[in-house]
Amino acid sequence: MDAGFWHRRWSRNEIGFHLNEVNPYLQRHWPGLELGRGARVLVPLCGKSLDMAWLAAQGFEVLGIELSEKAAADYYAEQGLQPEIDQQGAYRRFRAGGVEILCGDFFSLTTADVTGCAAFYDRAALIALPLDMRQRYVRHLAGLFASGGAGLLVTLDYEQSEMDGPPFAVSDGEVRQSLASDWEIRLLAQADVLDGNWKFLQRGLTRLDERCYHLIRRPQAT
Repeated sequence: MDAGFWHRRWSRNEIGFHLNEVNPYLQRHWPGLELGRGARVLVPLCGKSLDMAWLAAQGFEVLGIELSEKAAADYYAEQGLQPEIDQQGAYRRFRAGGVEILCGDFFSLTTADVTGCAAFYDRAALIALPLDMRQRYVRHLAGLFASGGAGLLVTLDYEQSEMDGPPFAVSDGEVRQSLASDWEIRLLAQADVLDGNWKFLQRGLTRLDERCYHLIRRPQAT
């Protein structure tokens, strides 16, 4: 699960995690975060997600972070946009159409890089990582947000022994154990979506639970 793993996936177009539609949980539940128009939104491990275009169309400023420059270039090409490209510290930065993508390591992000971000949206970041990296991810994510920062998190849960990740199984218990010290957690939706996901049926899964959470950053200890 090093950087080379994801670069190879993108170069071979092995991107089954990419959705060719806007995520319905995002459309249904994002308004509940009650963010002001123009708020800046962080999208970790963003790939070329259409969710970024949807957020931008709602009037939000989108900041994606993605290892693969190919993914970033593909996003703008598929949106019919010609991005401005420059260097921001360690990151190659793409900008156009209300969406900015920093290409590089998520774990190198600083609070300065995400200045102004009032919220985050995670549909495919947490579940893309094995357990040890997930623990590191949630710690780093929490460190990027001040008290009151909001988030919308979408997870998948299944019997991990039935399939190798990614995507990895993330249970409700893990979400609460790993995030509760930094975030207030509210479960918004839960459904078994296995019947509508033939590729997971083919891989032998017996259940596939999808969950959507609303998170609010707790005050940090002083």
